[in-house]
Amino acid sequence: MVNKRVPEWLNSSMWSSPTSPPPPKSPSQSSPSQSPSLDDRIGDHTSKSATVTSSISSVNETHESPPSPVLIRPKSPSKPGPAGPAPRTEVRDPLLSSGSSDNEISPREDASRSRQAQLLQELSKKTINMGELQRLASLGIPDGAGIRSTVWKLLLAYLPRDKGLWSSELAKKWSQYKNFKEDILKNPSEITRKLEEPASQNGEDKGLLSRSEIPEGEHPLSLGKTSVWNQFFQDTEIIEQIDRDVKRTHPDMHFFSGDSASAKANQEALKNILIIYAKLNPGIRYVQGMNEILAPLFYVFKNDPNEDFAVNAEADTFFCFVELLSGCRDNFCKQLDNSVVGIRSTISKLSQLLKHHDEELWRHLELTTKVNPQFYAFRWITLLLTQEFNFADILHIWDTLLSDPEGHQETLLRVCCAMLILVRRRLLAGDFTANLKLLQSYPSTNISHLLYVANKLRSHSTS
Repeated sequence: MVNKRVPEWLNSSMWSSPTSPPPPKSPSQSSPSQSPSLDDRIGDHTSKSATVTSSISSVNETHESPPSPVLIRPKSPSKPGPAGPAPRTEVRDPLLSSGSSDNEISPREDASRSRQAQLLQELSKKTINMGELQRLASLGIPDGAGIRSTVWKLLLAYLPRDKGLWSSELAKKWSQYKNFKEDILKNPSEITRKLEEPASQNGEDKGLLSRSEIPEGEHPLSLGKTSVWNQFFQDTEIIEQIDRDVKRTHPDMHFFSGDSASAKANQEALKNILIIYAKLNPGIRYVQGMNEILAPLFYVFKNDPNEDFAVNAEADTFFCFVELLSGCRDNFCKQLDNSVVGIRSTISKLSQLLKHHDEELWRHLELTTKVNPQFYAFRWITLLLTQEFNFADILHIWDTLLSDPEGHQETLLRVCCAMLILVRRRLLAGDFTANLKLLQSYPSTNISHLLYVANKLRSHSTS
């Protein structure tokens, strides 16, 4: 059988990434082989994952066929070890970081400033042209004047196109979220206390109700389905899991981790959002890894220079998180794994996309070295690449993901395919162990170039 010819545009050496080993990633970017899986969904792939952490054997070394793959749901990274956490460095936008002097403007800086001016001009209009905004944002959003915060809210349809409606819509959303917090985060004891207040006002029994006067639904020992206490105790396990995961979110960043008042307040905001989401969505509730998707949104909105927006970042983040997750929530649902909308189907689409654009690489990975895409792509897709790159690069990638008018899922798959193509030479030269280790700890790369290749795949798919 004759292999499909590799497209000429893939033969250029520019698609190959450097062969030097990747720098170590922060604790928040550990691979599934270094931490337990999500939802206890690790099968007998565990032994093979352990092999990945060992030194890479020679390219021609023979190896046994890997076991049948099972889905490895990534878990939030574990706490730093005894040696302590990695040095924490505040994230700076990659588009503004430059080594040039004050008197010298690099082409990259010049392009960034030009795009910032274009975005500000678009945002100044009474009615936003979403097509133009999406085009500009897909190229990367400079982090200045709150541009990314405002643009992301528009891209996620949180803000309407008509700027005249912004104030009223935001006021309504902020009020709605306040009510969510008051109703959903309320401790059941507060409900009982409210029942005691009338008696206390009348001077009866110093405000204490007799057992017979407490409705069954409000009694702590009630096992009824409508009992607020029974529901409270059922939610405790999820709340504790959320608390653990939030504390492990980006431990290398002062914004999310540490003993400062601001870090603790930010953790509390993330926790509130995830608890409210879990209670409002009983069909999916909370799944480990959601905290990693939530983090970039909250970081961007909380750092908005507009004080009103920064103060209400928690509310804005909640609604944008709901919208973002609506396009990928099926990936978190275990019951849908084998359905046409489940994660297995999504991973299969990635496999077919690679086969379409680079059949030689596809054959080597899946047929020769038996590296099933489920071994690495599960984490890539479910966590929207938040564990594969540094935080600043994640923001740049998300600019592109959120800018796709058809939804971020298809763009995400093209980016994942581009990640494979950029390291194709190393993959073609590697065996099972070497390739799996490479893909589970993806090397540092030029994000703008990665996104360019991903966009190239779109044009070649439609041509």
